[in-house]
Amino acid sequence: MPLQYSHQPINRERWLRELAELLAFPTISAQTQHRRDIEASALWLKEHLTRLGLRHAQILPGPNGGHPSVYADWLLAPGQPTLLFYGHYDVQPVDPLRDWRTPPFQATHVGQNLFARGASDDKGQFLIHLKAIESYLKTVGSLPINVKVWLEGEEEINSPNLPALLDREEARLRADAVLISDTEMLGQGRPSIIYGLRGNLNFELEVGGPRHDLHSGRYGGAVHNPLQALCEMIAGLHNHAGRVTIPGFYDRVREVAHALRQELRCAGPTDEDILTDLDLPQGWGEEGYSLFERMIIRPALTVNGIFGGYVGPGNKSVIPKKAVARLSMRLVPDQNPEEIAHLLRRHFTTVKPPAVTTRLKITGGSPPVIISRRHPALTAASRAIYHTWGVPPVFTRSGGSIPFVPYLQQYFGVPIILLGFGLPDDDIHAPNEKISLPNFFRGIETIIRFLQEYRL
Repeated sequence: MPLQYSHQPINRERWLRELAELLAFPTISAQTQHRRDIEASALWLKEHLTRLGLRHAQILPGPNGGHPSVYADWLLAPGQPTLLFYGHYDVQPVDPLRDWRTPPFQATHVGQNLFARGASDDKGQFLIHLKAIESYLKTVGSLPINVKVWLEGEEEINSPNLPALLDREEARLRADAVLISDTEMLGQGRPSIIYGLRGNLNFELEVGGPRHDLHSGRYGGAVHNPLQALCEMIAGLHNHAGRVTIPGFYDRVREVAHALRQELRCAGPTDEDILTDLDLPQGWGEEGYSLFERMIIRPALTVNGIFGGYVGPGNKSVIPKKAVARLSMRLVPDQNPEEIAHLLRRHFTTVKPPAVTTRLKITGGSPPVIISRRHPALTAASRAIYHTWGVPPVFTRSGGSIPFVPYLQQYFGVPIILLGFGLPDDDIHAPNEKISLPNFFRGIETIIRFLQEYRL
């Protein structure tokens, strides 16, 4: 009955309307002007969880003035395991707005895709969980197992208040396993279960010079330009072979066995596939590894944005008083974000030109994680995938980071199932984000089957 319910056109049409309502909230957690939008979205989710038939729906205030999260549960299956569904309702900024082909907070149906910010990361994917729950509660009136739902509002800013929240809500959130759909499949019709995530470290480097902007015609050649100094420092972070030059950066990197590298290469896309998908003539990065390996098992350092000086129309001959760059690292086992931050500070102190000042601000970080494949919950997920998609899942790693995962491993020590339904071309964190509607509906079928398969 739940599967039949999920196939009914009237339900599917309503689910897309509900997803569009949720996507209309501009829940950009990195921008303070959207605080009210985040709070309004949390209230919408609380009311939606109640309508589904879940119990104890409530908004959990964020510690330290952080963004709220939303919780509900259904714990009426004695003797059965308890599964925690995790998702996040905050989203990335939409810049550059001019590159969007459709309004970012107006869900737009084009072909077999739905376009909007958050469509795949992560509103569309966690709504898959909620619609699977609805399919049971609106037909048989119960669930095969106990469930808890927790929807976070700070994932896109590295969950800065997560440790404090877990300290406060440990009893409420404790479960036998956790299911997260915030990752992607290898391709259309190629479902996967992620068992490894890279960690991350986000930071901001500011280079300062004169106390105010200077006329470049008067002072050019006599005063070191902070913007130029910043660019030189950033350019020096990699060598010609694509390796990070920070001393000690690779010291703790755990080498991946040859057999596992071969397994990942066979499962993942080829260099040609990746370059064709991105419309690029050539790859870049650390020598000795395929592009896919560089994306999932090797560390990386990326410049995310840089600003300084005059960028308006026309010319302005100026030496800016300061320049700022925002950068991020992706870390692999056994790199530690705190240790890497220490190496970073020491490196910039060493390479800083004497004519400028520098200020390094760490804005967030989370450790890498490897998840054991051997647990009944993962076996149940594999069976659900096979019965829905007709093929077994590919076990692979992801280059992304989900701060919640290592924290939950640390606090609860339970298996975490990373079962995502996004696609590589969903353009998450970029203009024109989308979700595949066939994947959305098959994802609901998968979770319906998983709930039954995980029953003891």
